[in-house]
Amino acid sequence: MRMQRVAVVLFNLGGPDSPEAIQPFLENLFTDPAILRVPGFLRPWLGRFIARRRTRAATENYAILGGRSPLLDITERQARALEAALEGQEAAYRCFIAMRYWHPFAEAAAREVAAWRPDQVLLLPLYPQYSTTTTGSSVLDWQQAARQAGLDVPTTTLCCYHSHPGFVAATAAPLRRTYEEARAKLPAGVTLRVLFSAHGLPESIVKAGDPYQWQVERSVAAVVEQLGIPGLDHGICYQSRVTPQKWIGPSTEQALEQAARDKVAVLVCPIAFVSEHSETLVELDVEYRELAEKLHIPGYFRAPTQNDDPGFIAALRDLVLGAMGSGRALASFAGGRQCPKPCTDCPHARTAQPARQVAA
Repeated sequence: MRMQRVAVVLFNLGGPDSPEAIQPFLENLFTDPAILRVPGFLRPWLGRFIARRRTRAATENYAILGGRSPLLDITERQARALEAALEGQEAAYRCFIAMRYWHPFAEAAAREVAAWRPDQVLLLPLYPQYSTTTTGSSVLDWQQAARQAGLDVPTTTLCCYHSHPGFVAATAAPLRRTYEEARAKLPAGVTLRVLFSAHGLPESIVKAGDPYQWQVERSVAAVVEQLGIPGLDHGICYQSRVTPQKWIGPSTEQALEQAARDKVAVLVCPIAFVSEHSETLVELDVEYRELAEKLHIPGYFRAPTQNDDPGFIAALRDLVLGAMGSGRALASFAGGRQCPKPCTDCPHARTAQPARQVAA
């Protein structure tokens, strides 16, 4: 009897692999209906206009990284490490990568998955917190790609893992190490504030029912509890605003300005990113560091993302096995819906829950 095959598809944003890819990458990003929520007849023109306006600054940022994003290389390492961690199960697991805005796109991944002939598919976002703009967009993109590839097998979607104990532990461990290192470099009388920085969203998307901000807050609460540092000075902020409308806040810039007024040092922890890329390596490490120095903040430190840290890979393994054993077509890290009723764009609020055959 042939061992059951499970294809694990890792979703991520993607990033340009050369300077020439930067503008088309941005065009793909800003013409996504989940990102640019304007009437359809305006989106292609407006999306390309925004991409052209942002290409020069993005090119300067990627030049700091050698002209390309490291995200695919890191995601490849995560995929191979997760495959190794899943060896020895009753089913055979193989990991595939589907990027949303640059190669390898979902279309290529779906063809590769179909050629492997899996019995089941698990969609695994590398976004811990669910948003219609990230996981939601990637799921819709995958569904279309799977249809085009003729891939018709039972599929499980893991929507989120914002408070999964393994994810929380894998986030808290490097944060604690960085906190202790930073604390050792600062005078005893200087307070160290932890700023949990997440990618921002337009406020209108959250008000429409997107659960992202609520889930970010749950992640932060769980990590702070895991740290167990008495009286920890901490806050949440949001980075990477790209459109003129009002975004959720406070922004990371505003949080740094407040830290300067309070005369405290800051330790920035990426809470919604699990891989190093331009928004951590450039925005956090270069741009915000320069702002902190300009504001005369007494110390600026940054905790690393998880990348392929063994603790994080172990968490992904547990998430995969839990979702595949849940019997659900749509599963959170805890099985069913986790978001409160006002989060009407939680996928559980909009999707019926057919039973799915559990892998043997």
